Amino acid sequence: MELLIVLGRVLFSSFSNVFQKRLTHDGLHPFFIVMMSYLVLTIICVPLLWTFNSTELTAYFWINSFFAALLDMAGTLFLVMSLSKTDLSVFGPLNAYKVVISMIFAMLFLGEIPSGQGFAGVAIIVIGSFFLFPANNSQINSNRILQLVSERGVQYRFLSILLFSIGTLPLKNAVVAGGPIATTVFWCLIGFPLAVFAHHWFIKSKLKTNIEQSIKHVYDFLYLGMLIFLMQYMTMLVLSELFIAYSLALFQLSMVLQVFLGYRIFNEKHIARRLLASLVMIAGSLLVIDA
Repeated sequence: MELLIVLGRVLFSSFSNVFQKRLTHDGLHPFFIVMMSYLVLTIICVPLLWTFNSTELTAYFWINSFFAALLDMAGTLFLVMSLSKTDLSVFGPLNAYKVVISMIFAMLFLGEIPSGQGFAGVAIIVIGSFFLFPANNSQINSNRILQLVSERGVQYRFLSILLFSIGTLPLKNAVVAGGPIATTVFWCLIGFPLAVFAHHWFIKSKLKTNIEQSIKHVYDFLYLGMLIFLMQYMTMLVLSELFIAYSLALFQLSMVLQVFLGYRIFNEKHIARRLLASLVMIAGSLLVIDA
């Protein structure tokens, strides 16, 4: 059952990224895409309010749910912004850096100093990054890491990973306090007004244009909302069952799937190079997780 939950989470996450990227390709602003996604999530979750007793939820649950929803909504904004500017086959492998960021947090806040194996895993992840971009320019070729971090889409991806990584702690606390279904429902319901606020604050002038462009994408938004809901519920189940190291390892499989989807759906190039990068970064991730 655990394996099915984790694999389901990988599939739902990868295909939600496909819909998000497709919508950005059609000219919709990332903030609008996120807002509409949360609208669909709200429609899905309102009937689910009757499946549990919300009056029994503690203040501890509400505080952690709010901060988890806030951090994840912001992370989703940067995620979609990243997808709008970089290939899916680059976006996917960068997920390996979530392991690196988690290790850094453990060092800073928990005093956990990684072993040599952990540092070796980080080095392997960085080496794998070299293969994500072709060496077309002699100046850029002299510093592949500089090329990687100078890409705006990659910068957005790192920001989304950072926010999601920080948000894991309150999300975990909320799941333990309130259970998977209640946490999923309020993660969606709290996230919607936050997404509306972000859209209004930053790009409200483009609302009419985005609505006109989105009319032909109603079903895409419905599918996207359902995929995100299923992905998030699977995430809550993972957190509630405490097989975190096991799930983190399997989550790395999404890299290969996203490289393949980028090739098949968006005709992205350099697939052999990026598959190699994924395999190298998966190896590095597994070393860090094991350490």
